[in-house]
Amino acid sequence: MNPNEFERKMRLGEAFHALRLPPNAWTVVRVDGRSFSRFTETRFDKPFDPRFRDLMLAAARALMAELNALYAYTESDEISLLLPRSWATFDREVEKTVSVAAGIASAAFSVAAGEPAHFDGRVWIGATDGDVVDYFRWRQSDATRCCLNGWVYWTLRNEGASVTEATRAMERQSVAAKNEILFQRGVNFNELPLWQRRGVGLRWEAFEISGENPLTGESTLARRRRLVEDTDLPMREAYGAYIADLMESSS
Repeated sequence: MNPNEFERKMRLGEAFHALRLPPNAWTVVRVDGRSFSRFTETRFDKPFDPRFRDLMLAAARALMAELNALYAYTESDEISLLLPRSWATFDREVEKTVSVAAGIASAAFSVAAGEPAHFDGRVWIGATDGDVVDYFRWRQSDATRCCLNGWVYWTLRNEGASVTEATRAMERQSVAAKNEILFQRGVNFNELPLWQRRGVGLRWEAFEISGENPLTGESTLARRRRLVEDTDLPMREAYGAYIADLMESSS
């Protein structure tokens, strides 16, 4: 068989390799820890451990820098990465974008942790700014729900309840009832650290540094950017406005 024909025949098998992100669409890449329930079981305090949060932030920082994203949001064992509309890396190939993002997160987390860990990934597409706002409000809502459930579950477990007993105690319970379970045990959910209840955001911040022109000796100002961690994110409509401002500043 002709080498060129053979190459073409083999390329036909890469059916999904041709999928691309729609032009000028908002894209969020979300990576999730694979089998992290088992990974965290004996390594970290429950329900929340600042050491684990810092490992997730290390992965988020790497993703922000390597993929030149606008914003990263992390809660539990997931990171959502907002890419600019004009993002053109990898020719916007879905397969490449997802696989590289999962690889970056896995490598950064593993290096920070000192042992191997793995992430998988997916993409979410939004047509409008409002879609993106809704997406991040959705993920923050998930953070609040997971935080409440985690605190109730592990508070009961630490009292001696079995997995089954703790799970059954939470079944079909309202948010108010779960809050009451904690309150009766001296835990006020509304006073827990905001990073546990609302997640953590990473964004770029511009700043200036002074220097000297090596040719003229004149003082100069250089514009740089750095990553800022927001551990006290707003919520609901205020969080939506926060996300909208980030998107507007990028246009």
